[in-house]
Amino acid sequence: MALELLVGFVVSVLNIMIHALVTVGAAGIARAAGQRHTRWPRAHLMAVMVATAVALMVAHTLEIFVWALAYAIVGAAPAGSDLLYSSFVNYTTLGYGDITPVQAWRLSGPMTAMNGILMFGWSTAVLFEVLRKTHEHLASSGALGFSAAGREWPAGGGP
Repeated sequence: MALELLVGFVVSVLNIMIHALVTVGAAGIARAAGQRHTRWPRAHLMAVMVATAVALMVAHTLEIFVWALAYAIVGAAPAGSDLLYSSFVNYTTLGYGDITPVQAWRLSGPMTAMNGILMFGWSTAVLFEVLRKTHEHLASSGALGFSAAGREWPAGGGP
């Protein structure tokens, strides 16, 4: 059990480092793009959000590959199992249960899920902050349809 926890911890830390790297890069790009002046502020906001979401999805996919590699190295899944599928199911907390880890590595699934849910929560916070900062910039630059107070949704948008 100690080895399971150690491997899970190491893989989780590696994934946190990957997510931090992508988050910093995406935030920098979003900041630079979000501060540009544009004729089409709504389309600009959408483009910044889509680019940020795509970067975060790439990070999540890379993190899933890291888990699959770890499963392969330690032999966590039965022979012939689709390790990438198993990591996706665990990381996303979907939990089909059609591939279960071998007895000695049964904590690998829950540890993968714990790491995945943390990374998805982090991504949600990043997306919200990019939306908030870009909206704030568009409002302060006087973009048509964006409130200077920064508290209103763009015309025609919002919940």
